[in-house]
Amino acid sequence: MGRDLHDSRFRHRYLSHDDLTHQLKAWVQAYPRLAHLKSIGISPGGREIWVLTIGPEPERKRPGVWVDGNMHGTELAGSSAALAVAEAALALHSESGPVPGDLPEHCRRFLQDVLFYVCPRLSPDGAEQVLRQGGFVRSVPRRSPEGAGRPHWRAQDLDGDGRCRYLRLEDAAGDFVASPDAPGLMLPRRIDDPPPYWRLYPEGVIEHWDGETIPEPEWLQGTPDFNRNFPWRWRPEPEQVGAGDYPGSEPETRAVIDFAIAHPNLYAWLNLHTFGGVFIRPLIDAPDSLMDQGDLAIYLQLTAWGHARLGYPTVSGYEEFTYQPETPLHGDLTEFAYHQRGCVALVCELWDLFRRMDRPRPERFVDHFTALDREGMERLARWDRDHNRQRLFHPWRAVRHPQLGEVEVGGLDPVNGIWNPPPEALPGLCDDIAAYWLRVAALLPRLAIAAVRCTPLGEGHWELRITVENRGYLPSHGVNAARERPWNTGVEAHLSVEGCRLLDPTEARQSLGHLAGWGRGLGEAAQMPWYQRSPGNDHQATARWILRGEGEVRVRIGGPRLGQLTRTLSIPGDSSGRDAAG
Repeated sequence: MGRDLHDSRFRHRYLSHDDLTHQLKAWVQAYPRLAHLKSIGISPGGREIWVLTIGPEPERKRPGVWVDGNMHGTELAGSSAALAVAEAALALHSESGPVPGDLPEHCRRFLQDVLFYVCPRLSPDGAEQVLRQGGFVRSVPRRSPEGAGRPHWRAQDLDGDGRCRYLRLEDAAGDFVASPDAPGLMLPRRIDDPPPYWRLYPEGVIEHWDGETIPEPEWLQGTPDFNRNFPWRWRPEPEQVGAGDYPGSEPETRAVIDFAIAHPNLYAWLNLHTFGGVFIRPLIDAPDSLMDQGDLAIYLQLTAWGHARLGYPTVSGYEEFTYQPETPLHGDLTEFAYHQRGCVALVCELWDLFRRMDRPRPERFVDHFTALDREGMERLARWDRDHNRQRLFHPWRAVRHPQLGEVEVGGLDPVNGIWNPPPEALPGLCDDIAAYWLRVAALLPRLAIAAVRCTPLGEGHWELRITVENRGYLPSHGVNAARERPWNTGVEAHLSVEGCRLLDPTEARQSLGHLAGWGRGLGEAAQMPWYQRSPGNDHQATARWILRGEGEVRVRIGGPRLGQLTRTLSIPGDSSGRDAAG
């Protein structure tokens, strides 16, 4: 446990699939008691979709948290941040390893019994293409069936420099002009701009070209978008672009859905994207006035932590991150995790480029992505020159296109600096997101046996009462939005006997229901000093059995989300018993 966890390459560069696999396996080899690696699926490109489980005795179910990254091909920083969470979870168990965020010791001890599930790369095929040659990949470099036969641009390196940037074609009706001050930067044309004028396309070739019509590059159409392929309020094409044929139609998303269903013990879910520097929370399909207000209060606590640690705001998906106002997205992963799996779930759009450029915050955060005017673009080029080693903008080179004739290639390569932070910014970002997520993980419920009482009733009869309680922040059901889901059952107590006899065998199994947590989020009236008050003891529940004779009993208490506690007791006279977790 004494080795330095912070020598990992993912903190300094973006890893290929092979390098990412090597990092995960290195942790498994170094920490066999804590790190357990499993492939939950194979991509169509033949690459494993890895999940690293961190915590001793991973088969012993207890509350856990999930983090995933890189579900969109271009968003490589999500993998680095997810690996940083894994690294921090390992450090929780190390006496010498530093834990980001200066956690108090009692929080560290609490987190040592939380399971961390880390899926660093949901789209290994998409990420690999971006790493290999650049170019835009929404989720994966494959076409959906309805888009396969349509004319479309396919990325191809035309000048042999190993990167796919942009192609520009001179045209008197072009809608772009070249910046006079920043080589490689193209600006939207104004009516007073003199020629030459240009049209911009991805560096590549046109598939299914008819020899005449140049197709508009597709931002989302014609390819599956993993973040539109999850079950909650899924809608088909064309109502929801990128939806896929049905929920979970893509093998990568299906693997995640199946894992989530098999792990009801998940209570928190972090879906890592780029870029913007913002957390996005539910609801994505309705305003906050229609959200459960208890859930909203918990998200307000996360809002405070996100701002304090990263300087990122936390916004409603519906109110500040729909691309068109009051037009919700469908099939979103975090909505599935929140509504269907009962998790405190949110997106983090890593990399606060707008803040680095001193851009003022618009009324709706999503408007950042359409508010950059020509002066802002020139400022971006200066930032690239001064702070990004000129990774974004490159000179133009003349080449002969196999279909379009004489063109120029070069210009913008957004991978490092726009779509992802510069590698130099990764160490701080990794520390910040890991520290944030450890705090969220500290909200999980924790089941404990509070009291055991065995009372003589006379004539060889005994009353056994066992009180259990939730000592965690969240209630045992997780978020209120999913409390009534049929799978989200509460705490059950089960008694088995040896030697003695249960007076009423039908009471061997007892349902104790859900247990409240002590946390209320922020903004609750009961916390205010003008009339502070605690709730009752709904964080506790008691099971009661009547026994006859002497012997031994084994009590098993828990549920599919909380895991199980067991205690073996002698009847009569043993109120301590032998504890076990299972």
